[in-house]
Amino acid sequence: MSTAQTSPVPSPEEPAPQAELVHISTWSDPLIDRLGHDPRSGYVEKFWLSVLGPSTVWLLRHCADVLDQQPDGAQIDLAIAARRLGLGHKGGRNSPMARSILRACRFGAARAAGSGRLEVRRRLPPLNRGQIQRLPTELQRQHQQHVDSPLSNSDTGTQERARRLALGLVECGDPIDAAELQLDRWRFTPIVAAEAVTWAWDLHNRRAGIGPEAA
Repeated sequence: MSTAQTSPVPSPEEPAPQAELVHISTWSDPLIDRLGHDPRSGYVEKFWLSVLGPSTVWLLRHCADVLDQQPDGAQIDLAIAARRLGLGHKGGRNSPMARSILRACRFGAARAAGSGRLEVRRRLPPLNRGQIQRLPTELQRQHQQHVDSPLSNSDTGTQERARRLALGLVECGDPIDAAELQLDRWRFTPIVAAEAVTWAWDLHNRRAGIGPEAA
C-alpha cells in the first residue's frame, strides 16, 4: 500500500495540491440529487460544457465512474487521472489538472472537505438564469425547449416505457450518454429520457450492490 502523503484539495481560495493522492467522496444534496443531472448525461454535455469547460466535465465524469464502483469514497492519484483525461499535472496551482479541480469548486460541482479530501456532486443542478444567458443563442433556445418539454410526454405510460427501455439499455452495457441518445432517437423528450436513464442506472447499481441504498 502506498504511503504517499496528501495535501489540501483546493477551493477557489486555496493553493493547488502538491501531493498526488486525493480522497474523493459524494457531496450529498437531497434536492440537487433529485432534480440534477448526471455529469455523463446529455444535459451536462450540451449545456454545462461551455460553463465548466471540457477538462472539468471529463474530470467530473471520471469521478462519477469511480464513485459508481466505490460509493463510500475512493482515493485517486491525480497524476494517473490526469493522464487518463489527457491533462497535464506537474503540481502547482496552474497545472491543467489543478485548474480543472479549482473550476469544479468555483462553480459548485465539488468542494474541499479537509486535508486531501474532495467532495464531488453526483448530480449537477440545472443552469441558473445567469449561466443560461451566457450560453450561445442557439444553446439558449435549445435549453428553453428542454425546460418546456413535458416531463412525461403527457402520460404516465410513456414515462414507464422510457424507464423499461432505459433499463434494458443500461443492463446491456450502454453508458448514460449513449442510453439518453438512443431514447432521443426513439422520440422521447429530453426530460423523459434523462429521468428514465437516471432511474435505470440507480436501479441497476442497487441491484449490483454498489448504490447508496444497496444495503
